[in-house]
Amino acid sequence: MKGVMRFGKKGKLSLRYMGPYQILKHIGKVAYELDLPNELALIHLVFHVSMLKKCIGDPVSILPLEGLGVDEKLFYKKVPVEILDRQVKRLRNKEVVSVKVLWRNHLVEGAT
Repeated sequence: MKGVMRFGKKGKLSLRYMGPYQILKHIGKVAYELDLPNELALIHLVFHVSMLKKCIGDPVSILPLEGLGVDEKLFYKKVPVEILDRQVKRLRNKEVVSVKVLWRNHLVEGAT
């Protein structure tokens, strides 16, 4: 579409939502003005309510940025801490091993 700003990848793999951002004020019946960062300065600050999604944060899952070792590009290195579970699936003529790993700076629920 002409005049539409896309973030990240194009097409169906593009980001659906960005944020969370703070609501500055309510404009009219169905519009809100958001507090966007400087990187999004080219975007209009007023959004229709259908374009917004409620953000319910879990305070237990929020980790402080100081101890993570986040670099300037907001990335950090994943370091495995412990193997929580091991599972072997048997196929026709081979076995596939899957391992559940607990990562540093993640909760147990975030293990993959």
